[in-house]
Amino acid sequence: MSAVPASPQLDNELVSPVTWADEEKIHSYLAWLRANDPVRRLTPEGFTPFYAITKHADVMAVERDKEGFINDPRPTLAADYVTDAITALTGRRHLVRSLVQMDDPDHMKYRLLTAPFFTRQKLEQMKPEVERLAKEYVDRMAEFGGECDFVKDVAIWYPLRVVMSVLGVPPEDEPLMMKLTQELFGSTDPDVQRSFEITAIGDVVRDFEAYFLEISEDRRKHPRDDIATVIANAKIDGKPIPELEAAGYYIIIATAGHDTTSSSTAGGLLALMEHPDEFAKLRSDPAAHVAGAVEEMIRWVTPVRHFMRTATRDHELRGTKIADGESVILWYPSANRDEEVFDAPFDFRITRPAARNLAFGYGAHVCLGQHLARMEMQAFYRELLARVEHVELAGEPRYAQAAFVGGLKSLPIRYRMK
Repeated sequence: MSAVPASPQLDNELVSPVTWADEEKIHSYLAWLRANDPVRRLTPEGFTPFYAITKHADVMAVERDKEGFINDPRPTLAADYVTDAITALTGRRHLVRSLVQMDDPDHMKYRLLTAPFFTRQKLEQMKPEVERLAKEYVDRMAEFGGECDFVKDVAIWYPLRVVMSVLGVPPEDEPLMMKLTQELFGSTDPDVQRSFEITAIGDVVRDFEAYFLEISEDRRKHPRDDIATVIANAKIDGKPIPELEAAGYYIIIATAGHDTTSSSTAGGLLALMEHPDEFAKLRSDPAAHVAGAVEEMIRWVTPVRHFMRTATRDHELRGTKIADGESVILWYPSANRDEEVFDAPFDFRITRPAARNLAFGYGAHVCLGQHLARMEMQAFYRELLARVEHVELAGEPRYAQAAFVGGLKSLPIRYRMK
């Protein structure tokens, strides 16, 4: 485990994207906070102070209290100069307004628009196509001839195709969607960011908006059974939803709908390679173990690193007073390694007893697509286990420099097909 620096260096490192590309370092910091300062007031340079919530029970308590802790005006971590620049450019605090930025009553009204696409009945209808796509992407592994970058060649494309088919984006536009997603979530990573200019993230959002404006125009004329048709024709309180909210809805589904699943899929494979006994156990009986293995992969990776909430009244948490108007950050990877909830949380165990996995959040803002993500990963791993008899690392895994959403950005592997 990495040594924990003294304050204020620790506060600065916790918000640094570079730190989040170092799994050992970030988890050592979070473990120290859980044990020593679980509700810590952070004062990193360039940020309005906030409290770091690192314990599983405390994250759940904040998530549960949707009136006492709200998303707006600070749903995610951003330096003050970034927020100031966005406000100067747009006259708003946020570039987009999606479910992430909303509170009730808007949040529930907008959430219900697309909820029917993620019901158990709808997922059962989608299952054959998801399984077909899982086979297609294991076929792709075979075509690479026994060596590939699992992230860049396979893991990012499979869930992208699934969610784009649900959204209504044609396959030929998927490379554009991938590029924009990486530029949005990887805006702090030098390998994928559009540029070093602060205005670059605004340009990415505008590219998304322009693309989906055309999609909306098409779906109003030619409606289909897809989410784009729902968004394009949606009404809230009897009125069409505004362009800002429509764009935000498209963007959240077009990005979070696949990026997090690909991170868990890739991180899960790395975990299996690093824990050969667990890999052997999974291979011995995939039917019995694949669901548990996928749940453990999602806990292990926890690709959404944080969300933030702002107090609407005074609170006290573990003896620390959080005043009305102050913000907290919910560190989900920390909650999912909490020693009070998960036995030996730094062991990867595919038969781990069920516990509340917070990778998808909790409460009113729990991820709409969580069951689709699980179905995709289970389908993929069933196919991989049936057709790949050996897999090993062929290079150094590399992680994204991102404090919001991230995971592996490169996983070179060598493998043998059956």
